[in-house]
Amino acid sequence: MKSQSILLAFCLLFFSFSLKAQDSTLSYQVLRFQTEGTARLGSGLAQIRIPKGFKYLDPKQSHYVLETLWENPPSSTMGMLFPEYANDTFPATWAIEISYSDEGHVDDEDAADIDYEDLLEQMQDEVEEGNEARKQAGYQSISLLGWASTPFYDAKNKKLHWAKRLRFGTDSAETLNYNIRILGKAGVLVVNAIGSPEDLPEIKQELDGILTAIDFTEGNAYADYKEGVDKKASYGIAGLIAGGILMKTGLLAKIGIFLLKFSKLIIVGLIAGASALWKWITGRKKDSANDSTPQIGSEDPLA
Repeated sequence: MKSQSILLAFCLLFFSFSLKAQDSTLSYQVLRFQTEGTARLGSGLAQIRIPKGFKYLDPKQSHYVLETLWENPPSSTMGMLFPEYANDTFPATWAIEISYSDEGHVDDEDAADIDYEDLLEQMQDEVEEGNEARKQAGYQSISLLGWASTPFYDAKNKKLHWAKRLRFGTDSAETLNYNIRILGKAGVLVVNAIGSPEDLPEIKQELDGILTAIDFTEGNAYADYKEGVDKKASYGIAGLIAGGILMKTGLLAKIGIFLLKFSKLIIVGLIAGASALWKWITGRKKDSANDSTPQIGSEDPLA
């Protein structure tokens, strides 16, 4: 028992050292997720019926994850959706962030005529042109590598989704940015899944459930739009996709997800190192002990 207590003290010491090495001023908090039922988004503007296998994080806690843990610039959010296996302190998984753009009702008449390869080239040029401003603001440059999933518009349900492959700065790792837009009476729900390209199969597998779970409430849906009464956007579907690269979509994150994954590996490595050190210490004690004399409590519980 005494041996186990000493080992625990070692682990806590290494864990504390690791956290201080990451940020000596940050006090980490345990996240309180909603795991079932329906969550109101905004002031009843929309809602999310939490799908099986997911858990919802309210706006206040989502700000903490986005801005403190993942180092995005401050911006509004309606909350986040995480896979149920996400850690309650370090949610280093892919996630879905929900916000709202009130730029107006988006006319979808151009949806059938868009050449998405031409649109991609325009977006790549715009991203490249904006990199100098991003660098001056203290953020990494962005490379838009291509579509991870070509845009698809569901005209019946007024839901649009596409995915981009991105690279930040000189990082060799790619980032996946999966975009979902739900068109409403006077604005658009901005729903983004952020993760790595390896997460794409899982995101695609869960996409139908996510699309079904999030929607505008009655009176705020696309069909509720009144010409001349409600605000109308100055762009259509093509502009919604192209403009998405300039809106808050997690693109300015400093690859927080990957930093968190790496940090967790560091912590695990340090604890493993503590365990190995303890085995080495107890091993030396065993070697120096009289083999013919039973040693109460001398057996290493982790061996």
